[in-house]
Amino acid sequence: MTAKTRPVADDAANMHATKQRLIGAGLPMLLKHGYNDLGLVALLAETGVPKGSFYHHFRDKEDFALQVVDAYMAQVHDGLDGCLGDTTRPPLVRVRAFFEMTQQSYREEGYMGCLLGGLGQELSGVSEVFRQKIETCFSTISGRVAGCLEEARQNGDIATDVDVPRMADLLIDCWEGAALRSRLRRDPTSLDHMLDFYFRSVTGG
Repeated sequence: MTAKTRPVADDAANMHATKQRLIGAGLPMLLKHGYNDLGLVALLAETGVPKGSFYHHFRDKEDFALQVVDAYMAQVHDGLDGCLGDTTRPPLVRVRAFFEMTQQSYREEGYMGCLLGGLGQELSGVSEVFRQKIETCFSTISGRVAGCLEEARQNGDIATDVDVPRMADLLIDCWEGAALRSRLRRDPTSLDHMLDFYFRSVTGG
């Protein structure tokens, strides 16, 4: 790298780091406060980022929140890759492992629940952009879970005539409801009971 190009590369790296710092701080703040109560002043104070730098990276608060959702989904996909891709374990075990891993992250965050569920409940009635974004995210997760459930169906772990996509959607729906109850109670019991009931039901146990 020449002396002339090094400052340009350094500036780009610094801009990327600033954007990641804002997104990293925004995720727990959105979980705790929601979209409407997320103050940009508080976000900038938390990160030490000037207001001008924020608007260099994001058009507005909506654009920022949507990019936080993208970052959240990247974490979800990492978890899905790690759990569902572990072919050393039976498919239903892999599916449950993903949700148990998610439950552990909820515990570490103080049972604030799912960012997608929280934003969906808050904004789906007033923002078509967020309604479509959150629904797409849920559908993507459901689709990946369905792939593993299909493997379980082919292995004979669940009934061969089951509607796998519907079963995957039901799991996501039930999980989101239990996540809301766990947030209200600050307690994992609803999540535990939901997983136990679901997997007993799908295996006929």
